[in-house]
Amino acid sequence: MELTIKYTPLEKQRAACIIVGIYESRQLSASAQILNSISEGYLDKILSTGDMDGQKGSTLLLHHVPRITSERVLLVGLGKAESLDGRTWLTAMQSAITALFASAANTAAFYCLDETVAEHSNEWKIEQLALLLRAQAFQPGKLKKKPETPAKIPKKISFVVAENESSTAKATLDLAVAIASGMELAKDLGNLPGNICTPEYLAGQAKKLAKEFQLDCEILERKDMEKLGMNALLAVAQGSSQPPKFILVHYHGGKSAQAPIVLVGKGITFDAGGISLKPAAEMDEMKYDMGGAASVLGALQACATLKLPINLTIAIPSCENLPDGMAVKPGDIVTTMSGQTVEILNTDAEGRLILCDALTYVERFKPAVVIDVATLTGACVIALGHHATGLFSNQEALSIELEQAGLAAHDRAWPLPLWDDYQNQLDSNFADIGNIGGRPAGSITAACFLSRFTKAYTWAHLDIAGTAWKSGKEKGSTGRPVPLLTHFLAKRANKV
Repeated sequence: MELTIKYTPLEKQRAACIIVGIYESRQLSASAQILNSISEGYLDKILSTGDMDGQKGSTLLLHHVPRITSERVLLVGLGKAESLDGRTWLTAMQSAITALFASAANTAAFYCLDETVAEHSNEWKIEQLALLLRAQAFQPGKLKKKPETPAKIPKKISFVVAENESSTAKATLDLAVAIASGMELAKDLGNLPGNICTPEYLAGQAKKLAKEFQLDCEILERKDMEKLGMNALLAVAQGSSQPPKFILVHYHGGKSAQAPIVLVGKGITFDAGGISLKPAAEMDEMKYDMGGAASVLGALQACATLKLPINLTIAIPSCENLPDGMAVKPGDIVTTMSGQTVEILNTDAEGRLILCDALTYVERFKPAVVIDVATLTGACVIALGHHATGLFSNQEALSIELEQAGLAAHDRAWPLPLWDDYQNQLDSNFADIGNIGGRPAGSITAACFLSRFTKAYTWAHLDIAGTAWKSGKEKGSTGRPVPLLTHFLAKRANKV
């Protein structure tokens, strides 16, 4: 499916389907008014029948509209004209896309981008429409004997804008396509089962990505981690026969003296909880515990595709967390790479254990900022549900920067406190720190744990436990927070 920017006048458009908006009370949008005029009032006649009144998300597919060269016209309801906001616009566009894909049209043109959406720019509309289209075309069941593929995905879709807006619109579409591709990589990795997407497989995907974009890739093996003293990471890995991997990929798009941005992604390819075994119900979803790793790989791909003028390093500590006779036990104490000792009170709080050694390791890169991305705590799901990612930072400016990137990308994050008041919940009688702080403020104490390993640099933590995947009928990876991360990187590169 090819997405393009065009400024073709409606009367000259030859796409198999054109999409225009209708407001409530049968009020015509700007493009619909033009179409109505060309067709000598045909839309007025159709709407007067009552088949459509413009309610948000409603659609009506018309064929052979008089004096229109396109075979079809798809009307989509935009709701009330005076209250067209981002949420309503997204609902309308999703309905239009669903109807379009259900038709036999192999080309289409959207004439909806000139409508004013409260608090959102044309660039936002273009990006979100592109992401919705790519998401509609994405198929998760790639391991089926006969993978399901929609029979009617349009081959070419154009976004119609004013001619003086085409240059900016094309740059925005390039950004959106890069984000969509990065999200699809993250989704594909996340949806793979644990017997396929092992730490070794993740390392192979990183190598493949590095080869494609001519990046530097390094894989640290168990013996390398032992020499470095990454005992917290190794403790989590010791219950599995799958060898752990510490994956590093470096993108050099900026000047050599420019400090890199470092993204650290949690890569637990399957999390049974270890000796602190999880309940059996929905344990299959613990294949998504490498969502952080998948998203930083997706963001790296987007960055490399866009050729952003920055330096970027991704670091992925990866292993499985399983119970066997060699598994780490509750009450065990390990010495982390930083030298701090940790009492492992719950083996299911393993993400922070592999991350703490990774966060210590990346200090050597003298980073501009470090952002870790992790499906870290169920407590974050309780706090924020499945709409917002939890955001923590040791610098307010970075927290604001990430929050704004999330808003721009419609991949929202919500800041939570990282006050010292919570730190004493991690006190241990036998080690420097316990790996859990009790039920109260569980996502905050997890972030507090990580903060003890990030004092040498500016750092943020994104808890994506509630946003990395969906359960139920629509089960699957969401690809989040690739949009947020890509917007953050593009903003740092002065490209948005």
